[in-house]
Amino acid sequence: MNFLNPFFFWLLLIVPLIIVFYFYTNKIKYSRIPFSLLYNDLSSLKSYFFISLFILRLIAIVLIIIALARPQTQSVSEDSLKREGIDIMIAMDVSSSMLAEDFKPNRLDAAKELAIDFIKRRKNDRIGLVTYASESFTQCPLTTDHDILINMMKGIKTGLLTDGTAIGLGIGNCVNRLKDSKAKSKIIILLTDGENNSGAIDPITAADMAREFNIKTYTIGVGSYGTAPYPGKDIFGRSVYYDVPSNIDENMLQVVADTTGAVYFRADKKSELARVYNEIERLEKTEVEEIKFYNVIEHYFIFCLFAFLCFLLEIILDYTVFKRIV
Repeated sequence: MNFLNPFFFWLLLIVPLIIVFYFYTNKIKYSRIPFSLLYNDLSSLKSYFFISLFILRLIAIVLIIIALARPQTQSVSEDSLKREGIDIMIAMDVSSSMLAEDFKPNRLDAAKELAIDFIKRRKNDRIGLVTYASESFTQCPLTTDHDILINMMKGIKTGLLTDGTAIGLGIGNCVNRLKDSKAKSKIIILLTDGENNSGAIDPITAADMAREFNIKTYTIGVGSYGTAPYPGKDIFGRSVYYDVPSNIDENMLQVVADTTGAVYFRADKKSELARVYNEIERLEKTEVEEIKFYNVIEHYFIFCLFAFLCFLLEIILDYTVFKRIV
């Protein structure tokens, strides 16, 4: 509880003065209560109860001062008055090499998990999803229904598209989804663990297309340096792991990012990939204007009510019970 007019509490300083004045003017009657009263008859003792009338009046005065100070409680609620989100297309490599287990449980599942965390934090943005291997497929167009998008993301797996890595097609598909967008900012987040070896569109050409439509393309190279364990089967059908090289065309990914005014990131472990998503989130802020609503509940009425009851009780006692004592 807080008080709108706390300066009224200075009036409490007059309460001791009222007490002193009261006892001074009635010093003969109320200056002290002799112990012999304990043995007097009840009617004699009642005569000293007149002081209770003064106490009631004093309580009423204190309650009125508190009421003047305007006691109240506040609850604050926030709402977004203006939302200006950005449009984001995520291009996810689903070639078979994404099953390498240098990330746990593997590159693809780690990328999906962190992408979902990123989506959950971008509440005001429209986000879509493109997958690509040797060809590209729009898994989910731009949407603000992030629950549907997350379900689509969870369903991504390798083997649904012909194997290969068509980075240019992945970028081109995203550009096609973003080119007519009216959003203030449009970005592509492209994630791959390889080099472009499929598709009819060169990645640099696709980057030039993105630049023409003011679409920034953040590129992420995923995979450990050197080799990575890749699950497979031996001639007897037993599960084995093979060390496969990480062939990420970093020069090409850097050129794509630079061409569109974005940044290239290299993530050689899961924690580094999480940091990359956090960095992209820092670079691409969503403009949200917050407005606060204050719900104020006044409590002065209850103090006024009790002050009135004290005055009323004083009057009733003064003209009934204590009137007969005199």
